[in-house]
Amino acid sequence: MAKKSGEADARGRLTEDPFTYRETKSGELMISRGGRTVMTLGGPRAAALLKSLAKVDDQQEQLLLTKATGNYKRGGGR
Repeated sequence: MAKKSGEADARGRLTEDPFTYRETKSGELMISRGGRTVMTLGGPRAAALLKSLAKVDDQQEQLLLTKATGNYKRGGGR
């Protein structure tokens, strides 16, 4: 697969091993990947992310969850 300019998931890792999430009764947002919970958000941050997730497609959902967990490449790598 050739890398497109600006493509966020050029290696397809989010397709092969996507993030999942679920909202608890208390309003927390539990984000998981590979069957393990990687982060739990609460309060206004969880509410804002849930609102954003409701408006996007699957690819954008993965990017939002990736950014929320801080689990993304920040550049400068080789």
